[in-house]
Amino acid sequence: MKRLALPATLVGVIVLIALLAPFLGLPDPVRQDVAQRLALPSPGSPLGRDEFGRDVLARLVWGGRTSLSVAFAAALIACAIGTTLGLMAAWFRGLGGMLALGSTDIILCFPPVLLALLVVTLAGPGSLTLVMVLSVLFLPGFARVTYAEVQLVQELEYVEAARAIGATTPRILLRTILPNVAGPILVQLSLAVAAAIVLESGLSFLGMGVVPPAPSWGLMIRGARTTLEQAPQLLLWPCAALTLTIFAINLLCDALRDTVDPRTAQKSR
Repeated sequence: MKRLALPATLVGVIVLIALLAPFLGLPDPVRQDVAQRLALPSPGSPLGRDEFGRDVLARLVWGGRTSLSVAFAAALIACAIGTTLGLMAAWFRGLGGMLALGSTDIILCFPPVLLALLVVTLAGPGSLTLVMVLSVLFLPGFARVTYAEVQLVQELEYVEAARAIGATTPRILLRTILPNVAGPILVQLSLAVAAAIVLESGLSFLGMGVVPPAPSWGLMIRGARTTLEQAPQLLLWPCAALTLTIFAINLLCDALRDTVDPRTAQKSR
């Protein structure tokens, strides 16, 4: 539990700041004031103003709210669907299970960024489109990880014991097998959230993600690129926020893996 303290605190603070954005008394993140274009930090704007005179701190906080909501929503949807497919395919093994798992392999045939660009181009940019695209992209990873882990544990003694006492299939899957494969799934979740944040920022940077003037870390990086010589610090803040967030999420999920996974816990004893 001690190992969870630092990463949980970091992620908790980041998420809490994003959730409390409407109540922090920040300036309107989309309100422009051209007279203060590229203004240096001041008491009213601790991080200065961007190329349109918008408050950088407000856009950073609200951009985090956007990026985190898209990333967590996409990763959790992919985790729920992919884990279910992996459990069913590994447990029942029949043609239906194999077809369900094999269908996810089609997604792996396409480069993730190109597939995301294609779908966003056809469906139009926006947060909802990003959630749908990213959840589909990460679904095969969860299905494959779950399938492989269930294959390893389903013949072990405690699973056979659950069968012997007449436990139902849902109970065996949810109460016996799933907790013992949760560690790798949590690691996959950390990778998916981190990758979703990066992909969302990348697509927004390319103008294919969050629609301006809504704040996003990717849009902030895109805007900072045009004023790199005059105000290089504008590039620093969104990049630092991305790095810190991804680092904290990976630390948290690694710690959760070591805490939740019974096999790791037994080794540590």
